[in-house]
Amino acid sequence: MSKPVSVLLVTSEVYPFLKASELADLLYAHSLGTREVGHDLRVMMPKYGFISERKNRIHEINRLRDIPIPVGSESYPATVKSSSINNPRVKVQAYITTNVNFLDANKGLLADYTTGKLFADNDDRFIFYNRTVLETCQLLGWYPDIIHCVGWETALVPAYVRTLYANDFKKTTIIQTISSFDEQGVFPLKSLSKTGLPEEALAFARYKGKANFLRAGIAYADAVTTLSLGYAHELNEMKEWKTNWAPLLGKGQKIIGIPHGVDLMQWNPKTDAFLRSKFDAKDPSNKSRVKEQLQRSAKLKVNGSAVVATFIGPLTELYGADLFAEAVPALVKDGIQIIVASVIPTEMKKTFDALVKKFPGMVSVNFGIDEEFVHNAIAGSTLLIKPSRSEASGQYQRCSLVYGTIPVVRTTGGIAEGLEDVDATEGTGNAFLFKKADVKDLTRAILRAKEAYEQQELWNKVVGNAMKTPVGWALSAKPYDELYRSMVKVGR
Repeated sequence: MSKPVSVLLVTSEVYPFLKASELADLLYAHSLGTREVGHDLRVMMPKYGFISERKNRIHEINRLRDIPIPVGSESYPATVKSSSINNPRVKVQAYITTNVNFLDANKGLLADYTTGKLFADNDDRFIFYNRTVLETCQLLGWYPDIIHCVGWETALVPAYVRTLYANDFKKTTIIQTISSFDEQGVFPLKSLSKTGLPEEALAFARYKGKANFLRAGIAYADAVTTLSLGYAHELNEMKEWKTNWAPLLGKGQKIIGIPHGVDLMQWNPKTDAFLRSKFDAKDPSNKSRVKEQLQRSAKLKVNGSAVVATFIGPLTELYGADLFAEAVPALVKDGIQIIVASVIPTEMKKTFDALVKKFPGMVSVNFGIDEEFVHNAIAGSTLLIKPSRSEASGQYQRCSLVYGTIPVVRTTGGIAEGLEDVDATEGTGNAFLFKKADVKDLTRAILRAKEAYEQQELWNKVVGNAMKTPVGWALSAKPYDELYRSMVKVGR
């Protein structure tokens, strides 16, 4: 048997400690799946102010207390604590960075969960966090084969590894994952002076008159990946990428796209602890009871025959929330109930609040959603709506298939991977796909789904197709195993 690879997965969020987006679920499945394959994968993330140490069983490690971390001309203490990510089969070690100044003081990842306002010191916060990653490894005497960094929030780590910490990490290879190319960690140029990085690294991080953290990560990574094959193709073909970013990579190198799956112990309607009524593909009858419970909790009219169309995610143009808002009046007119759920409010909150007032009992808007609400929304809805203008992977459209909730998805990035457009004549397909990022195409797709829903025999086939679709982490297991092993060979 091949020797296991040691991996430190560095991220800004991972379930169950924090879920600000679907990325947290994706990395949860990835962590457990990689550990189950046999690799020594450990996770590191920051602890933000609202994360309960007691609930998440986060404990102190004596040798990782009050580590001095420089940010600019000042030094701040980091205490890195221990916890774990578990399922009945495997356990993943987690390191949680805590700090009063930059992390515990803020009730949110990048923005305040109550107001939606971005924190003014996000540059300082993630400079601090990135340095703690390497300091932790040094104090533990653990130099993993691979450091796998996800998102701009972790993209200074590769630059630190190859410059300030180069001697200790000679045998470590680095993967930088682009979670969203639209989010690059852009700050005023003066932010770079606070990193402590040498000029050679800062030169890479200057871009268009700003500091750009993602560029630093890409410049120093041994491989650059993203969360789906489709998104990798889009980026590799993008003019901006080809002209200004691809030269940062080694000669002939391209972004590697890897598909993802879900953890079927976390997402399973037969065993889901968040559902009062269970069901499965053999007997999906209780789905109607979950739908009724959802309608009550969301303050919608209880109507067993109504189509419930649900949008879960950031209320931004990037995720097509504006398109959905514009489509709502026509959908409600057709008898479709609407649920909108998001972690934090944005400028679109007023638009959706107005729709609730205009269509009482037909439109529900929910902020600060918890895990129970998300599971019940995905399990009880008829349709899951994803009209994104750009999205690397997503995760909820895969989860929804397991629960017989049919995705309505724009074909962009990787969110349509594994989905097949429904053919009403043949009874094939597991989703309703559309191409254009406009209200007409979105509305047409949702109404096409409603038309199929009204044909009981057809709808039963579509739901059956969905619930039989393979979406487990096995989709990711082989490509990640191959990537990690190939990276170790490169490093050695």
